[in-house]
Amino acid sequence: MKIILFLLSVFFVLSANSQSKSQTMNTSIHQFTTTALEGETFDFSSLKGKKIMVVNTASKCGLTPQYKDLQALYEEYKDQNFVIVGFPANNFMGQEPGSNEEIAQFCERNYGVNFPMMQKISVKGKDMHPIYQFLTQKDQNGKLDSEVEWNFQKYLLNGSGELEKVISPRTNPMDSEITNWIQS
Repeated sequence: MKIILFLLSVFFVLSANSQSKSQTMNTSIHQFTTTALEGETFDFSSLKGKKIMVVNTASKCGLTPQYKDLQALYEEYKDQNFVIVGFPANNFMGQEPGSNEEIAQFCERNYGVNFPMMQKISVKGKDMHPIYQFLTQKDQNGKLDSEVEWNFQKYLLNGSGELEKVISPRTNPMDSEITNWIQS
């Protein structure tokens, strides 16, 4: 009987400890700050209550014309608690070689981009930015593991900053899967 009581007490202690750890795990993107293209600090906690699309971008990619549809999506839904946050990255065949200033000029001049764009980062590999570590690793986001396949992969996060979906780079930003998610 003593052994059973001892085993039960060990079980309850371990169970309480694991619940405590899962309750303290921060599975929200709101914990992060980064730097915008213009050099200012960008705090994701300022987006609480908004649905967020995080997308890695590139200026010299076959998918670069998606900037036009990203901007159209942002214009259509920005007043409905939705925001797009772009992260230029040079991880795929050197398709984002420009400086932060050149990227800003390219986006504005060619696509009229006015959704938040961050400074160029790495979205994969040993130098992966912490935000992309969060987006791609289940032990950090609490939802799923993923790998950034290519430029223009989309991560959809709810108003609490929790990851909900990963959308293929080839999926157009105006696709009904995305617009239905924004409207839900």
